[in-house]
Amino acid sequence: MHAYVALGSNLGDSRQHLLDATEALATLPQTELLARSRLYRTPPWGGVDQPDFLNAVVLIETALPPHDLLDALLNIERAAGRQRNGERWGPRTLDLDLLYVAGRTVNSERLTLPHPHIADRAFVLLPLNDVAPDLLIPGQGKVSNLLQGVDAHGCTPVE
Repeated sequence: MHAYVALGSNLGDSRQHLLDATEALATLPQTELLARSRLYRTPPWGGVDQPDFLNAVVLIETALPPHDLLDALLNIERAAGRQRNGERWGPRTLDLDLLYVAGRTVNSERLTLPHPHIADRAFVLLPLNDVAPDLLIPGQGKVSNLLQGVDAHGCTPVE
């Protein structure tokens, strides 16, 4: 299955956190890294005063079921020093969000696919557009069209 994962960081060496996470994703069992977007510097989202983020999206081919993939993402976050202290949308060393798994819809307590805010966030849509502009998100539309509907002010590619 093709799976799309958003990566973000705004604490420590954010660039290195994203590169390390990309490498970790590529080494998951039954998984192959197919593409990675450019890195984008983006303003924080959610109203918490904090440093800008670096964001990216990767496309992987995986045989891992969505909940197993989610567990793997959480393990990668923990290995990068991610602290979940209850502050929603606060600063973090690494944030990995499973955005979409081709052909799969999930609505469980732990996971919703497609990601419920995929169409709202420039920091997701810009890098997702790099790797899959024609991807059709069920019930939402094509990524390139969704990108036109968000405010990408302050989001800049850094590589």
